[in-house]
Amino acid sequence: MKQVKLKDKEFKVSIPEEKIQSVVAEMAKKINRDYSNKNIPLFISILNGSFMFTADLFKHIDFVCEVTFLKLTSYNGTSSTGSVRQLIGVNESIKGRDVIVLEDIVDTGITIEQILDQLKGFEPASVKVASLLFKPEAYQKDMVIDYIGMNISNDFIVGYGLDYDGLGRNLADIYTLSS
Repeated sequence: MKQVKLKDKEFKVSIPEEKIQSVVAEMAKKINRDYSNKNIPLFISILNGSFMFTADLFKHIDFVCEVTFLKLTSYNGTSSTGSVRQLIGVNESIKGRDVIVLEDIVDTGITIEQILDQLKGFEPASVKVASLLFKPEAYQKDMVIDYIGMNISNDFIVGYGLDYDGLGRNLADIYTLSS
């Protein structure tokens, strides 16, 4: 089994690249079905973690749309700080538009709740959430995650955009912290 060492921690492959790509393609099919007749939907990709997911998803989106990026943070090392800081905001007008928020992972739901609360103030026509990964054991909120690629256990993971103190985002597979 492939392993990688980042700083002081060892990680082992938990989701291979082929599985990730298959799940992303399936998510795109569902989004294409739901949005192909909408007027230029806006995807909002949450950085830094969603950059690889967004790029791969967009290879399969077959309707006219826009993408923008929102940068927030709530992690320090391997644990959530519980607070979210907005670093870079959305510049496009979203009033009356259909919006799809792209997340790499939803765990506690704190970040996505804050994003959705902020977006409501801009009066979009609709807002849906697409998350590649979802941790049902960690989830503390009531919001519906409209498109979920995979449910995963409440382990710390890296790779495919996810990081450990900035490292590991470039890995094509997703890795779990080794015990």
